[in-house]
Amino acid sequence: MHPIEDLSKEHGLIKLMLRILESMNDKITNGQPVAVEDIISGVTFLKEFADKCHHGKEENLLFPIMKKDGIKKEVELIDILVAEHVQGRGYVRNMVEAIDKKEKSGKEFADVFVSNSKNYVALLDQHINKENTILFFEARQSLSESQLKELEGGFENFEKNIIGAGRHKELHGIIHKLEGIYL
Repeated sequence: MHPIEDLSKEHGLIKLMLRILESMNDKITNGQPVAVEDIISGVTFLKEFADKCHHGKEENLLFPIMKKDGIKKEVELIDILVAEHVQGRGYVRNMVEAIDKKEKSGKEFADVFVSNSKNYVALLDQHINKENTILFFEARQSLSESQLKELEGGFENFEKNIIGAGRHKELHGIIHKLEGIYL
């Protein structure tokens, strides 16, 4: 698959997880039960798929190629996108801490989890829009065939060696299970 299309397709799954998070947030806010296992699965998806896999491929493979030969506005945009990745990691870290608190106090959990989850959703929605409409457009226009081939091979190796063989498919299973429950 074309590497930029691969990233774009991953955005679709990440956006699906954002909608699931919104549904979980609504239930939590309204005092309806949400299984802690589902919350953990959702956060696992964010950590492993959205961040480790997707953002990892961008930060370690796509962004360096684009920055190397890039024009000033691309370099500035990439720096902003990386900063947003870091900000998103902070929200996810806070969600993980909230899950740990759930064992002790449901109220503390709800406040911390929902607040950070909402911030994460807002951040990622606009972040994905920037990547889809600006960065990926530029990448499709400016990357050569050899750079695209390099990215394609790099993505395959990244998923196999960093994410682990078969883990990508398992993460797809997680999100589709949650989709069936919350959407």
